[in-house]
Amino acid sequence: MKQLLRAVKRCSVIAAVALAAVSLQPAGASAAPQPVVGGTRAAQGEFPFMVRLSMGCGGALYAKDIVLTAAHCVNGSGNNTSITATAGVVDLQSSSAIKVKSTKVLQAPGYNGAGKDWALIKLAKPIDLPTLKIATNTAYNNGDFTVAGWGAATEGGSQQRYLLKASVPFVSDAECQAAYGSDLIPGEEICAGLVDTGGVDTCQGDSGGPMFRKDNAGAWIQVGIVSWGQGCARPGYPGVYSEVSTFAAQIASAAATL
Repeated sequence: MKQLLRAVKRCSVIAAVALAAVSLQPAGASAAPQPVVGGTRAAQGEFPFMVRLSMGCGGALYAKDIVLTAAHCVNGSGNNTSITATAGVVDLQSSSAIKVKSTKVLQAPGYNGAGKDWALIKLAKPIDLPTLKIATNTAYNNGDFTVAGWGAATEGGSQQRYLLKASVPFVSDAECQAAYGSDLIPGEEICAGLVDTGGVDTCQGDSGGPMFRKDNAGAWIQVGIVSWGQGCARPGYPGVYSEVSTFAAQIASAAATL
C-alpha cells in the first residue's frame, strides 16, 4: 500500500487546494474531483521565498541560490540544467517574474520513494529575495500552519496561474496513522489538515512547496515539505509532509556541497 500511495505524490498537480494540501491520489482510488475549500490568493510579496519549478513542483529559497523541494520532484542527483525556477511573483505570467535555470540537483541520500522526501536545487545565479529558514528542532511542529502553491485547486484539476494559500492545523501522528497506517513514517513525516471535514489541503502540483508558520520572533519558519496524501482535501485523510527538523542537519550539510 505504501508504494501505491506514494507513487502519486503531489507533483505536477500540487495545487492549491487552495492549495489544498498536496494530496496524492493512489492508483485505483476514486477519481471524483473534490474542490478544495478555504484557500485564497496570496498577495504580491506576501511569501517572497516561494518558488515555482518547471517540472510542476513548488519549493522555497533555502539560500538565494538554492531551492529546497521534495525528493520525488527530481530524478537523482548530479548536474542538471533542465529545471527553471520562477520567483518573485504570485502571477506566473507576470512580466516581473524572475526565472533562473538550475545547475545541480541533490536528492536526499537513500531516498527510495518512502520518507526522506527532500532535495536541493542549485541555481545558476542568486535570486535577491528573502529566504525561508528551516526548523532545526520540533518546537514549531504544532499549531496552525500555512501552505502555499500553484497546484491544482481541485483533485485531478489543473495547476494554477496565481499563488494560493491556506491554513491547515497540525494532526498528531496517532490520528494520521489512523488514516494511513504503516504508510506513515512518524519519525520523518508530519501531518496537517482538517481530518473531520476535509476541504482544505495541498494538492497535485504543490509537491515540494513549504509548510510554514511564525516562530517566537514573528518570522516565518519552514516545518514541512509537501509530500503526499490520499486525494486532495478528503475528510479523514490529512496531508503528509516531510518533517524538516528531522533532516535539517543533512540539508545544511548537503547545501554546503553545492
